[in-house]
Order: sequence, then C-alpha cells, then structure tokens
Amino acid sequence: MRTLRTVADLRADLDGPRRAGHSIGLVPTMGALHEGHLSLIRRARASCDVVVVTLFVNRAQFDESADLEAYPRDEQRDAQLAAQGGADVLFAPAPDEVYPPGFATTVSVAGIGAALEGEQRGREHFDAVATVVVKLLNMAGPDVVFFGQKDAQQVAIIRRLVRDLDIPVRIEVGATVREPDGLALSSRNVRIAGGDRDRALALRSGIDAARACAEAGERDGAAIVAAGRAAMNALSVEPEYLELIATDTFASVPELNGEPVLIAVAARVGDVRLIDNEILEPASAHRRP
Repeated sequence: MRTLRTVADLRADLDGPRRAGHSIGLVPTMGALHEGHLSLIRRARASCDVVVVTLFVNRAQFDESADLEAYPRDEQRDAQLAAQGGADVLFAPAPDEVYPPGFATTVSVAGIGAALEGEQRGREHFDAVATVVVKLLNMAGPDVVFFGQKDAQQVAIIRRLVRDLDIPVRIEVGATVREPDGLALSSRNVRIAGGDRDRALALRSGIDAARACAEAGERDGAAIVAAGRAAMNALSVEPEYLELIATDTFASVPELNGEPVLIAVAARVGDVRLIDNEILEPASAHRRP
C-alpha cells in the first residue's frame, strides 16, 4: 500500500489505472478505523481494481472543540488496518492540502440536513461534510464511493449532491456493523467509560422498542417514538432525538403508510455522543385489522 499526501501525487498515481480502464473505489474516513470501516474497504476490494482509503480529520465538521481534540488519531495503526483490508492507496493529506490559504467555497445541500443532526449540530456541520466529500471526489475521481449506513443522514445528503452536481460516481452503502451486544461500531466507542458502556445500549434498545411497537401493529408515529424513548429512559439515557424519518427527504413521518422509514436516534452517554439508525421496511409493520 502506498501512502500519498498531495492531490498532485494522488492524481498521478491513479492516472495509469484510469487510462487502463481500471475501476477506482474510494472509502473516505477520518481515521480511527474499526470493523465498520474495514467492511467497506473489503467491499471496495471485492468490486474495484484500485482501492483508495482517505484519512483526513475534517475539523470543519466538528461543532465542539472538545470532541475534535478527543478524536482518536493513530495513522500508523490506521495504515496497517487499511493495508490488511486490501487498500492500495492511503491518501492522508495535511489540512492545508485540503483547505489551502484563501479557500472560500462551501457546498450546502438544502432540506435534508435541517433535521436531526443538522438541528443538533447546526447547518455548518453538513455544509462541512458536503464540502469535503465533493473535494475528495474531485481529488480521486473514483467510479464508486463507499459509506456506512450508520451515517444515514450524511449518506442522503451525499446522494443528493452527487445527483444535483452531476458528479459521475456510484454510491455504495454498507450495513451498520455492530459489536456482539448490538452497539453500533463508532470511532468514539473507545471513549465510553466504565458503567456507561452498558448504558450506551440504550440507543439499540430504543430502536428495538420502536420496531417492536410498529411490528405489533401501531401506525401512529408519536406512539412508536414514545415506545422507543421509554426504552431508553429505562436505561437512564435521554435521547437528543428519536424520530421516524422518511428515507429520502428526512422529513418526520407522522404515520406509517407502507413506505420504508428510518428509525433514527442520538444521545449522549457520559461525555460521548452516539448515533444509530435502522430502516423499518413495510413488511415489518403490519396494519391493524
């Protein structure tokens, strides 16, 4: 695996494979790699001729300086894991390479980012995500880009910007990878201390309770959400949000109507903020007779 640090070097490295007609897969990360990232790298390896993993902690998308400072960083470990997963290139640019002096452009996707994470973290969060993703796509020019379902709202925003800006890339989404007890893998999990580890399962419990309520025949969105919140409160965790959301627009769903919906949740457990989600398919929710 080759480690590259400039856009010029990345483009030069990929020029030969591209001219030869080889497919290029891109897996954007902020490092602190875990099995969720590795599952995407392996998926890219299985379907693309060249696999590029990016390693860039995008400061602009952190709304809390403490969260940024606490974010784990270990490039040597990440490089070893990326290579083991099958990456050909690790692109690890310096901040000035991504945002050079005088940088003054922002990519903003209206609508989808207003709720959930956008409401909690501010519009600037998803503006920063959209901007850096467009830059990475332009830098690498991949045929396919890989993201995880855990960041469902981010994925929806990227789908929209790729469509709206006519960016020639296919988006592949990998299933959320979980620890044996159901906690969604996250780079922040290593910061969950002591007894908070058990309380972190409240997010999974909230999703499971909301799903069970729907599967029992409930169609009212407020009642389903209330069931999920009650399950979280039982573990002494108050959600920042637990909502039923349309998978395409991310608008709130007041009543199940046979379309897939997203059960999305976020909460702070101790000093760590966690998110999770799961798609509720129509077949999972039965209409009352």
